[in-house]
Amino acid sequence: MSDRVRVSASVSGRVQGVGYRAYVVGQATVRNLAGSATNLPDGRVQVIAEGPADDVRALVAALSGPGAPGRVTGVEQRTEEPRGLSGFTAG
Repeated sequence: MSDRVRVSASVSGRVQGVGYRAYVVGQATVRNLAGSATNLPDGRVQVIAEGPADDVRALVAALSGPGAPGRVTGVEQRTEEPRGLSGFTAG
């Protein structure tokens, strides 16, 4: 369990109303990650992901990868202490 990490990422660009949260949920589910993807009032999407470090890194890379819907202009991320989340939701 020591390789479990948590990342909080704010994704900016045209990421609301384009299926972006569903894309993130799909990417996280394939990797068995826990967390959420939530629209923010300012047009960004907040992504919280917990799980094995390699899988979280792969998800973060996918946030602005070629398969991401819409148009991502930036991803700001910070590492946090894991909180033992389970499941991945879109809010």
